[in-house]
Amino acid sequence: MFRIMRREQLNPTVVRMDILAPLVAKKAQPGQFIILRVDEEGERIPLTVADYDREAGTVTIVFQVVGATTERLSHLQEGDHINDFVGPLGRETHTEGLRKVAVIGGGVGCAIAYPVAKKLHEQGCVVHTVVGFRSKELVILDDEFKAVSDRYELVTDDGSAGKKGLVTDALKAMIADGEQYDEVIAIGPLVMMKFVSLLTKQYGIKTIVSMNPIMIDGTGMCGGCRLTVGGEVKFACVDGPEFDGHLVDFDEAMERSTMYRDFERKAHEDTCRLFAQEV
Repeated sequence: MFRIMRREQLNPTVVRMDILAPLVAKKAQPGQFIILRVDEEGERIPLTVADYDREAGTVTIVFQVVGATTERLSHLQEGDHINDFVGPLGRETHTEGLRKVAVIGGGVGCAIAYPVAKKLHEQGCVVHTVVGFRSKELVILDDEFKAVSDRYELVTDDGSAGKKGLVTDALKAMIADGEQYDEVIAIGPLVMMKFVSLLTKQYGIKTIVSMNPIMIDGTGMCGGCRLTVGGEVKFACVDGPEFDGHLVDFDEAMERSTMYRDFERKAHEDTCRLFAQEV
């Protein structure tokens, strides 16, 4: 059992939790993920490591309430326990030797982008960050990103915070300003990562994306997280979750991501009704 040491509501649908998991915290690195089960009857879901504190023995997760399991998880409070918390899994983000990087985050994906930007900053890399949200009330980790960024751009779809526009607009403007990057790291919705990759391909800038497809065991055995990268089948849990964005077949990934949408929606609705009855 893994105790919830801190719980914070970042916006109406996004929650941050610090989980006491000393063995995971000891080895966790940016880019890696964990798999958890809320209780013995729960499903396994992957969540990327959003931060860690080796001294305190905690691992931070940030999740958006979109399905039955995240709904159940969101109802837990400080002092409650999670049944299973396994990791770290996957390959860590490569940061060594990078001198100047643009980190692009979209929506809840910003929680995954933050530890990457933080580690790059700690290594002395020049970090330019672009984060995008639909509107002001959905913005998360604003102060945290500012603290680790040499240049920080916030954009929203409706212009209610930062500049109005898309992350690709801001990145294109930065490149037009003469900024030259060793690498662009993009983490967020599939469609966002696709268009960031299409943009950077025009300029020949290496681009890394973090893929979070359907996943069950996290060890490469189930095959649920398969992707096509450079014409080859890869498994996000063991080969990734980060890949060359110029080689990922995003259209296939987006199609696969919708396979269980109806089932997930019904499960979420059933869970919401269950909690409503308990209240």
